[in-house]
Amino acid sequence: MIEGIGIDVVDIARFQESLDRTPAMRERIFTEREALLKVSSLAARFAAKEALVKALDARDLFSWHDAEVINQESGKPAFIFTGALAARVAELKVHLTLSHDAGIASAMVVIERI
Repeated sequence: MIEGIGIDVVDIARFQESLDRTPAMRERIFTEREALLKVSSLAARFAAKEALVKALDARDLFSWHDAEVINQESGKPAFIFTGALAARVAELKVHLTLSHDAGIASAMVVIERI
């Protein structure tokens, strides 16, 4: 059964401007592994985390570093959860898709009860 759906879209150029204007933002939002990626991938991961919060309706539990976006060997994106967020999603299946093209990064999250 579907528990929630979230989507978010990020303008990559505006996101780069935000990172340039506020350098600490990169460290605050992204894990060490994520922070090494190029800006289009960072924007997509930011969108993924925002979409996750919307799908879970869990702003109160959310910590940026507790939801790391990785790529599986197949290339498919997935979350690694830690902290309070890991407990919240323990009995849920979290589906994630990312895209970035034409200056826009987007993410969609579907939460399913298992």
